[in-house]
Amino acid sequence: MKIHHVCIETTTYEESIFFYTKVLNFSLQKETPNFHGRNYNSWLELDGFYIELQTPKMEQLKQIEQNTIGLIHMCFYVEDIVKELERIKLLYSNFKLKNNEILYRVENGNLFKLIAPEGTIIEIRDNLSF
Repeated sequence: MKIHHVCIETTTYEESIFFYTKVLNFSLQKETPNFHGRNYNSWLELDGFYIELQTPKMEQLKQIEQNTIGLIHMCFYVEDIVKELERIKLLYSNFKLKNNEILYRVENGNLFKLIAPEGTIIEIRDNLSF
């Protein structure tokens, strides 16, 4: 078994499309307007991994239980983290800082984090080990 996709709901659809396609280099595979009560349901792909990006349904959803925790972050590996950070800085500015630093050292490597328009934390790191 392997993961196929993550579904992200957003009220900032245009900004999220820009973020995932231009900043993170996903390709827009399919965009479906008026999808089962949603303005959009779209599929984005990067190296066989998919994000299903959708706007909320027009009807109000039930309140989620306060103790429920959903997706915390998604992490992507890059070979040259400094080059990737410089590329992203030209396109996007919403970084999550640690000790006032964008790029910081963790066990076995380096990482930085972005906050996507809909609030998903995106982690970029340069090591594959734990």
